[in-house]
Amino acid sequence: MFSRRQVLAATGAASLWSAIRHSVAAPSIPQLEKTPTSAKAFVRMGGTPTAFALHSQAAMGGSQPFDIVEHCQSLNLAGVQTNPPSTEPEAIKAFRQKLEKYSMHLVCDPRLPRQDSDVAAFETQIKAFKEAGAVACHAALTGRRYEDYTTFEPFKQMFEQCKKSVELAEPILRKYKMRLGIENHKGWRSPEQANWLKQLGSEWVGVCLDFGNNISLCEEPMETCRALAPYTVFAHIKDMAVEEYEDGFLLSEVPMGEGILNLKEMVQMLRKVDPGMIFDLEMITRDPLKIPVFTSKYWVTFDDSYSPLPGRDLARVLGMVKKNRPKAPLPRITGLAREAQVKLEDEYNSKCIAYARQNLEL
Repeated sequence: MFSRRQVLAATGAASLWSAIRHSVAAPSIPQLEKTPTSAKAFVRMGGTPTAFALHSQAAMGGSQPFDIVEHCQSLNLAGVQTNPPSTEPEAIKAFRQKLEKYSMHLVCDPRLPRQDSDVAAFETQIKAFKEAGAVACHAALTGRRYEDYTTFEPFKQMFEQCKKSVELAEPILRKYKMRLGIENHKGWRSPEQANWLKQLGSEWVGVCLDFGNNISLCEEPMETCRALAPYTVFAHIKDMAVEEYEDGFLLSEVPMGEGILNLKEMVQMLRKVDPGMIFDLEMITRDPLKIPVFTSKYWVTFDDSYSPLPGRDLARVLGMVKKNRPKAPLPRITGLAREAQVKLEDEYNSKCIAYARQNLEL
């Protein structure tokens, strides 16, 4: 299987209101600029590379590379998360014309600078993405902390490097009035991410809110939404299912309406922050993820003074898992032929799109 970052590269890469503000004050965040390519983003949802990862993988090595824009258009989606084919002016012009013809919003994935010498290249990307009509940018800066680290210090170093990268990027984002949504990508718990963004204090840096990721860090989904909604630029919408296993619990994306998330309330919460909030579908068709909360390795990145994980949160999430046994077997693709995997991906995405239109005004 390809990693999330490989898939992104291969495809071109916000009473309830008082509860949202329960712990931190968010910086003022402007609504997305209403460019031609964002005109229909207020009605229907777009698509992400990881929602079509199996299609993309199946096309690799073939004569026709996977075109995520055309695929989203064929599904009548209103936008796409991808990058233009190049930063050359003619390519940018043609790419924007295509998106405008389809009335699709665009979210891009830049490579953030790690050091001063990377800033010029980052500016080239952001300038090109702005000219292509992008309404925002996305960054998934971490992997799964409970898998990637065996000691605490490297995790802390990673977090500090992420902060440095965003600090280097922020003046460029401000210059081009481009908002960056940093995904809650199983790297930080929501209080950590919210406190970081509060300290940064930039209206141009916020959150790409993934609806399900922080369950893996023992957060109840509505808790994550309340904490990060004030900072949210756009969202990756999905439903999730859970199941017990010997080392903890399994976590899977499932078709909308078949999981445990209160999708209507989460969507309403974010629309209170921004009535024009963009929601991009991320139904990842894959084997269940293992969340090994009963192993010592899972806990090495949690430190009471720097990155706490209270025992009450673990107990609450384990209770949620026990009370919400899956309605059907969790999705699995291992052992399926490539054609069957792609067919399953199509089936799950179709169910999500139908549910979103019928129940979420997307």
